[in-house]
Amino acid sequence: MLETRAQAASEQLGRLRGEAERHAPTEGEAHTELPEELVPADVEQAQAMLRTATAQLAAHTAAVETARAAHADLLRAHRTAEDGAGGFDETAAMLRDLLRDHAHQDDEQEPAAHPGTLEEARQSAAEARRSLRSCAADLSAAESAVREASDILVRHANANRYEQVRTPARQQIRELPASALPEHAAAWAAAFAPRLRVLTDELAQLERNRDSIVDRLRGLVESALATLRSAQRLSQLPEGLGEWSGQEFLRIRFEEPDQATLTERLGEVIDEATRTAVKKNSNASFGEGRRDGMSLLLRGVQAALEPKGIAVEILKPDAVLRAERVPVGQMGDVFSGGQLLTAAIALYCTMAALRSNDRGRDKHRHAGTLFLDNPIGRANATYLLELQRAVSDALGVQLLYTTGLFDTTALAEFPLVIRLRNDADLRAGLKYISVEEHLRPGLPQQSAEAETIHGEITATRMFRRSAVTS
Repeated sequence: MLETRAQAASEQLGRLRGEAERHAPTEGEAHTELPEELVPADVEQAQAMLRTATAQLAAHTAAVETARAAHADLLRAHRTAEDGAGGFDETAAMLRDLLRDHAHQDDEQEPAAHPGTLEEARQSAAEARRSLRSCAADLSAAESAVREASDILVRHANANRYEQVRTPARQQIRELPASALPEHAAAWAAAFAPRLRVLTDELAQLERNRDSIVDRLRGLVESALATLRSAQRLSQLPEGLGEWSGQEFLRIRFEEPDQATLTERLGEVIDEATRTAVKKNSNASFGEGRRDGMSLLLRGVQAALEPKGIAVEILKPDAVLRAERVPVGQMGDVFSGGQLLTAAIALYCTMAALRSNDRGRDKHRHAGTLFLDNPIGRANATYLLELQRAVSDALGVQLLYTTGLFDTTALAEFPLVIRLRNDADLRAGLKYISVEEHLRPGLPQQSAEAETIHGEITATRMFRRSAVTS
């Protein structure tokens, strides 16, 4: 029985040793002393206590891991906060540097925390810097404009044309420094407003008067240009003159401006005449001091034809009557004496026909008489005399030639010749032109007792024009 008990005890000891080895701590963990109240009484209690301790250990391990994670988060948040604080400090320092030059004592405010993130703060700071630079540029431009306006105001007040103005405001503008002028601008504006209204009304009246003068001058200039065109049209030569037949003896070319341009140029002429009129000690030359109507009209026509001006050409008289035109400025260099005289006669006839046409008469009627003092001495060529008579007949001008030359070739061109002579009264010192003696018997005689009749025709000659066959 003892052996049986010993064997049973040995088996139980082996089992206990196996359980003890199985329950022994691993990895070199050592046993620890437990308080008396935690010492298990048996295996079941120990296992229960072990399970409880294991659960507590897991819970505490999870708590530790949670605490470590929270600690890591706090560390990251701390570092982020430190970085953000550094960024805000840097941004704030930059803004303080920008605002230091533009800050005013009245504008000082308590700083406030930015509600957004660092990026938002940086973006807001960048926008603020751009806005500040823009405002600074605007401020600089405004200050420059104020300085420039002050300089203009001072120069305007110091102008020589205002030397007669004795108003207090002008004296203040001239004496005050430029920086103090803007402070008085409002008061000056209020003081000048009534005078400005009066001057504005007067200027408006002057502008209306100026427009009326310009309109009148434009009408005269247009009439003058129409006269130039009429002069070219009326200088048309008759048939039977070779290449000159139907040609216009006078050719006038110019470029007529439109109404807007003409009004603008004539306005400048009126303004220039007005400025010249108000100048003291102005010269009395054509371009400056004279204000008569004709000179003003001539300046208006000259301004209307700018920049090309006017080109006048005239036919050159020659033996074969070629249609060769020469500018009037070259007549003295190209024409001979007889050609110059012939051209002058043709121009006079043209002007006489133009005057007759302006007076409402037909150009083929009598346009006047032209007395010529010995033109044969310069223009005795037959073709020149024929051309003179042809032009005068076409334009209705009667030519009366006087000459002391006995050129039968030249005199043969005239249908009517009256011989005259010079007589002198030595006692009275008077000179007379009388008819040749061999013609006197055929003239009416005046009795000595009869009363002297002034205006009596004492020399006549009749010329019968040959009938024109149709």
